[in-house]
Amino acid sequence: MEDDKEKRVQRFLDLNKINTRGRLKIYIGMSAGVGKTYRMLQEAHTLLRNGVNFKVGYVETHGRKETAELIEGLPVIPRREVFYKGKKLEELDVNAILLLHPSIVIIDELAHSNIPGSKNNKRWQDVLDILEAGIDVITAVNIQHIESINEEVKIITGIEVKERVPDKILQLADEVVNIDLTADELITRLKEGKIYDPAKVQQALQNFFQPDQILQLRELALKEVAGQVERKVDYQITARQTAFKHERFLACISSNHEIAQRIIRKTARLASYYNSQWYVLYVQTGKEDSDKIPLATQRHLINNFKNATELGAEIIRKKNNNVAAAIFETTEEKKITTICIGKPHLNIFQIILRTGIFNQLLKTLSKNNIDIIILS
Repeated sequence: MEDDKEKRVQRFLDLNKINTRGRLKIYIGMSAGVGKTYRMLQEAHTLLRNGVNFKVGYVETHGRKETAELIEGLPVIPRREVFYKGKKLEELDVNAILLLHPSIVIIDELAHSNIPGSKNNKRWQDVLDILEAGIDVITAVNIQHIESINEEVKIITGIEVKERVPDKILQLADEVVNIDLTADELITRLKEGKIYDPAKVQQALQNFFQPDQILQLRELALKEVAGQVERKVDYQITARQTAFKHERFLACISSNHEIAQRIIRKTARLASYYNSQWYVLYVQTGKEDSDKIPLATQRHLINNFKNATELGAEIIRKKNNNVAAAIFETTEEKKITTICIGKPHLNIFQIILRTGIFNQLLKTLSKNNIDIIILS
């Protein structure tokens, strides 16, 4: 059942081709306070004036007066109340949305983690359920919550964002809209108390809301939305007019957790850019039998598989003491066009170099115009 859940994103991409699901619109921004929720609620009032059957499923005002005022007069679905660890908490009521079945529902905080015990672990999974029912969804997310650029965000801000959304959700979207502000405009809003409580402003200015960090996050957001538009043009227009070649990427990983994470994320970005299928190959050698590697390493490996699946990859596991032979076999089976591998200091690369079949692999790749990308 868990495997089925993790494959739903790809299933929805397939459903998109036959137009049986609801449409998805995502507002994306570089940080909190740029106005994503405000813009969604402005759109809600436009829908209301035009007599559209819509509901507000979940909106988080964060105590912002301007945002709270916009909710007034809108049809809001009451939140689901849940008791967890002695506290009463509120969640999106997915069942109520499905029963009322509006044409459009507005759902904020796409990256939110649901309370333990909920049907789905993440709100983006709730959104998939709602889309499957044929209901359009308008939602919002910050750029730092996109899975494959998580490491870039950590380098920029020094903070590892725990709540993340798979890149495939953006690919699923029919429309992605960037809500953009300059660094000066955002900092002015912060100082005016329009983002956080005044008591938290100084701390925010010293941490996340530094001009250089805002500028880099703004660049990420702009590039992401521009990339989504370019990919949609390639997929919907160019592919119909020309013989469009669909790339197929193969990420080769070992049991090294951190390095495998980087390879997975970077390959996911490439696959997302080319709107392509991609695979993750893990070759279990005799040295990596389950009784020979630590339990912690096994858990990390499973988490990497899960992460890759949520990012849209198909996982391939093979037992073979000859890693190059396993790569060679997988390349032929899946008609791979590009192999993504770690830097030469990786164990997997060293193993390949020691094997005589590597030359055969290179010859085969050259003959079939298959590229090798060595990722940092």
